[in-house]
Amino acid sequence: MGFWANAAEATKNVVTEDDFESTANRLITEQVLYAADRGSKVAFGLIRDFEREFKRALEPLGYVVRVNSQLRYACAIPKHVKTSPITVDQTLLALVLRKIFDEETRSGHHDENGEVACDLVTLEVKYKQTTGGRELATGGKLAALLQWMRRWGLARVSDEDGNQFGHDADQPYVVIIRPGIAEVLGEAALARIALFTDPDAEVERLNHPVTPVTEEGGAA
Repeated sequence: MGFWANAAEATKNVVTEDDFESTANRLITEQVLYAADRGSKVAFGLIRDFEREFKRALEPLGYVVRVNSQLRYACAIPKHVKTSPITVDQTLLALVLRKIFDEETRSGHHDENGEVACDLVTLEVKYKQTTGGRELATGGKLAALLQWMRRWGLARVSDEDGNQFGHDADQPYVVIIRPGIAEVLGEAALARIALFTDPDAEVERLNHPVTPVTEEGGAA
C-alpha cells in the first residue's frame, strides 16, 4: 500500500494517490502555494485538509510544511542550507522586500490577504536607503528579478491579475509583497541587511540561497 493510500481513501478516491504526490512535488518546487492564485486553490485545499500527511511526507526530505488557513497559503521550507548560484541582486531585492513587508504589516498597511502593495518609486527609495545607496535595477533587469521573486512565492506584480492598481508611464505596475515571504525569510534575514550597509562587508559571502533562511535553519 502506498504512502498516500489512506489519504486517498479518505476522499473516497476522488483524489488519487498520484494527485497527492504531484501536489507534494509542486509544493516543494514552488515553495509557497496561495489559494488565490489561478490553479492553486485545489492544491491548497488538499494541503490544508491533509496537513498532517503532507508534513509526514516532506519531513524526511528536509522540509517543514506550514499552512496559514487565515491568509490561505501553504509553504514548504527547507531546513538545511544548500549552495545555489543565486546572485547578489536577487538576494538584496528579496531582503529589501522582506523589510518593507515587515514595516508595512506592523503599521497595518496590508489587505485582507496579508499582501502589501509597494509602488516602484517607494521600492527604489527603500532599496537605496536599505542597501547603503545601491541603485535598484530598472526596466527588463528589474522585471527579471521580480520573476524570481514570483517563482519563490515572495512577490508578484499587479498587472498579473488585471492591473487592479492602475498604472501610468512611470508606474507600469505595483509590486505586491506576499505574506509567505515572512515564512521563507525568517527574522534572521532582516539582520543580514546591515551587512550590505557596511562598506567593509564582503557581499560575496552572502551569495547563497534565499530559501534556507528560515527560523528552523537560521541564516547561513
